[in-house]
Amino acid sequence: MRRLIALLRPISASIRVMRTNLQTPVVAVAADVKETDGYRWHAAAEAYLRAIVNGAGALPLILPSLEEGTDFDALLDRVDGVLLPGSRSNVQPLRYGAPPSDKTLPHDPRRDAVTLPLIAATLKRGVPLFAICRGMQELNVAHGGTLVAEVQEIAGRDDHRAPVSDDNDLRFVIRQEVTVEPGGVLAGIIGAGAVRVNSLHRQAIGRLGEGLVVEALAPDGTIEAVSVRNARSFALGVQWHPEYWVRNDGPSQALFAAFGNALRERAAARFLSAAE
Repeated sequence: MRRLIALLRPISASIRVMRTNLQTPVVAVAADVKETDGYRWHAAAEAYLRAIVNGAGALPLILPSLEEGTDFDALLDRVDGVLLPGSRSNVQPLRYGAPPSDKTLPHDPRRDAVTLPLIAATLKRGVPLFAICRGMQELNVAHGGTLVAEVQEIAGRDDHRAPVSDDNDLRFVIRQEVTVEPGGVLAGIIGAGAVRVNSLHRQAIGRLGEGLVVEALAPDGTIEAVSVRNARSFALGVQWHPEYWVRNDGPSQALFAAFGNALRERAAARFLSAAE
């Protein structure tokens, strides 16, 4: 009987892996806080949620930005990844030691209060992290870096803002070239060299945060992508918006596919750990 049990163990482990592969990974999506219709709403834009479903093959769950009572360990025990989406709001300057400025408005202090410690907890646990636009700026601030406002007003910098239009297809058009650094995390996903993206932002990274690596630059030197050095899993930030064209743009698809692969690896490890 013992010999039979020993023979069956590898088969049982294979069955567990197969079951894991059929499970849909879960992604926590940081929420913006908005005051509308007399209520306080915690929300995330649909484009990010659909990109998680269609591009990463995962299930998005919106994480409310509650300053108190958010148990990060309990959250990270139950999800397979974290996505920090873009937003019209900016990180409050006090978070990176800068004086208040109308140029950085609007702010979302409740989101700041959740995302900054969430980033630290996520990386410590080795949970996949994908930071987009505001999310990349949060990633930089969480590592002690700074931000600069109204990049287009700085001598020698280009205008990275979106075209003025009510048509989001025009606002998010793929129009800007960035250069992906060779040998980096991003190059391993979309290749090194020039790639066209839909980068639209007023703020940008100032001083790079400790432990971050520059993965892509705009022609004017603006940092357009970063990774976390020696991260235990996928940990990447991009200043552009791969969520918008994930259905038909190759680099956007590749980014979410890579995130999805990391999510499934995390899901498999989490499932096997729970089964032991």
